[in-house]
Formats: sequence, structure tokens, C-alpha cells
Amino acid sequence: MEENQITSKINRINRRNAISAIFKAGIGVATVGSSGLLTASCNTSVKDESKILSSKPKKNSILYNIGCQHGGTEKENLEFLARYGVFNMDGGAPKFIAGVGWDLDDSMRKREACEKYGIKLDAYHLPLSSAGIENISTPNIMLGKSPARDREIELIQQMITVASKTGVKVLNYNTIIHVILRTGDTLDTTRGNTYYRSWNLEEALAKNEGLTIAGKVDIDEMYERITYFLDRVIPVAEEYNVKLANHIADPPAPIGYRGITRWNSPDVFEGIKRFAQLYDSPSHGFNLCLGSTAEGLQDPRTEILPIIKWVGERKQIFNVHLRNIKGKYNDFQEVYPDNGDMDFGEILIALRDVGYDAMVMPDHIPHHEDPASYLQGHAYAFGYIKALMHAIDMSYK
Repeated sequence: MEENQITSKINRINRRNAISAIFKAGIGVATVGSSGLLTASCNTSVKDESKILSSKPKKNSILYNIGCQHGGTEKENLEFLARYGVFNMDGGAPKFIAGVGWDLDDSMRKREACEKYGIKLDAYHLPLSSAGIENISTPNIMLGKSPARDREIELIQQMITVASKTGVKVLNYNTIIHVILRTGDTLDTTRGNTYYRSWNLEEALAKNEGLTIAGKVDIDEMYERITYFLDRVIPVAEEYNVKLANHIADPPAPIGYRGITRWNSPDVFEGIKRFAQLYDSPSHGFNLCLGSTAEGLQDPRTEILPIIKWVGERKQIFNVHLRNIKGKYNDFQEVYPDNGDMDFGEILIALRDVGYDAMVMPDHIPHHEDPASYLQGHAYAFGYIKALMHAIDMSYK
């Protein structure tokens, strides 16, 4: 074998070992050689290459893709996504026609707009959002008010058919009464004066805000309203081969906070299990927001992994929001992907190991005063996640 071929083989071996070392022992074990290539300490000869590769653990390849749920399907946003290698997205929602539902023609235009940039329109958001019942077009579903909720459910059924006809296979939604709960922003001067959205229960209680317009709703009432809705939409979703992906209530909160007990509170894992087991259906699962889930844990880094494994092995993860936090249940900040308590490398490996095959998307990016804050934060998160995915794939090749 010629000398340059031997050198090439050695470099490939060293790259594999370096990437593996990063995940096993941290970046400190890797070095940059005189050639400028990242290498790891390795005294293995070329003749041992087959032994190295055969001894490596057998793992499945990554099946999921980087995705995005922000910005819509206008030219400017689609070009932005394509620049950063994001070719799967949640397109928001088609035009709403009062009394009818979604406009199929507008939905098809959204798909066609995406296809011009090689982007796949994988998901939409139903009008059951995190904005809270005061700010959505279908409030009576979670308020439990008939017959108004029946008319709103009929609209949701129509939206499922439009999604299917457009080729959209996932519909993300929320089953909440509260809006997303936050108590303010925390300034981080060490990261260029960045603000992190934060939640602290003691600060929230000190505001003494009282009940919401829904009054008091206990856990049994919450599940009655959820099952009333799902009993009527899951059969339609099954018929049209669409997955309904429920978002974790954000954040999990104490029992009866402002009169409401959230479906995943106060034990977020037990809440996830209860919701998951309501139906044995390929259309019933989660928009698994790992940030919101972590907000209900005491030790997010270790406790998040069994949740991914349990839900993933049941094939009930339909979409993933990947955001990081510092803190724990009732006291946290939403931070950048690299400076929170969870390890995104561990999470992405866990998702790969359960065969997850849909989108992983950044969510709730920290903000700062630069007018381009939104785009900068998303570009950074896209690159961070894509780099980890590449490193994980390379470490097993």
C-alpha cells in the first residue's frame, strides 16, 4: 500500500476516535495536529483498523431531521432555512375560513412554496396553541362548553382532512387553559447581554393574580375535556393517516395554580404516561417539547433520558422541540443549546436509539437587543444541532 494511502487510512481512524472521544470524555481529550485536523491520541496501526471497526458498538443511523416551526412559508423565511440546511418545517397554518376551517388552496400553495426550495412541509399547528384560551379561535374545546366546542371540533376535523390532502402528516396542538407561564427575563452579561425567559413560582405567587376565566378546573375535569376532544378527532386522524402531536403544558405547575391543574402536573413523567395511554392509536402522541418536560424535573439531564426512551419505544414521539434550560421544577431559565443543564448530545443519541424519524427543531431561543436577534439565535441553534448530529453519525461510521 502506498504511503499516502496509509496516511489517509490513519487519519480516518483518528477522526473516528476523536469524535468518539468527544462524546465519551469531553473535548479535552482531542487535539489539533500540525495539519490542522482534529485528532485523538491513538497508537493503533493500520492493520488494526478492521479490529477497531468490528469492535465498535452497532448503532442505528440517525433517522430524524433538523426542522423549524417559525417564520412561515414566505420567500424570505424559506430562503433563510435553505441557507442553513433546514429542509423540513412546520408551516404554521393555512388561511382560516370562518365557519369552514382551513383553505385547501392556500395549503397547497404553502406546500408548493416550500418545494421550490427543496423544503418538505411536514407539519401544521392546529388552533389549539400555547397562547392560552383567551387568544385562540377554538377556546371552548378546553373550556368544555357545549355546543360551542362541538362546532369547534368539527373545524378541527376539517383541518385534519386539509392537512392530509396537502401531504402534511403531523398536526401539533396544545391542551391547555393557561398561557405559557413566565415571570420575566433574566439578563446574562456573560453572553453578550442576552435575556433568558424565566419562571419562578414564588415570584408568580407574589403577584396574586387570581383565577383565570376558566375558574377552577381539577385534573379529572381536564382529562374529561381532553378525551371529549380526542374521542372525536382521533378516528378522523386515523382515517386520513395524520398524527396528532400534543405539546407538553409549559411549564408543569403545582396542583391548582390559579385554579387550574395542568394535565402533566405535578409529576410530568406520570402525566406523560397517563396521556400516552389514553388511546392505542398511531395517530395519538406527542410534540415532545424537551424544554417544557425538563421544566417539571428536579435533575433535567438525567431524568429526561428515561422519558425519551419510554415515549420513543412506544412510537409516540411525532415532533421534538429541542430547547435547554438552567434550573428545575418551579425555578428555571430558558437558555442557549450549549449552556443549559441538559446535554443535547445525550438527547440526540437517545432519540436515535429509539428510532425517532421526524423533526428536531429549536424552540424559544434567547433574545437580545440586536434587531437580528431572532435570526441569529435560530442560525446558531440550527448549526449547533446539525453539528452534533453529524458528530454522532461520524462516531459510528
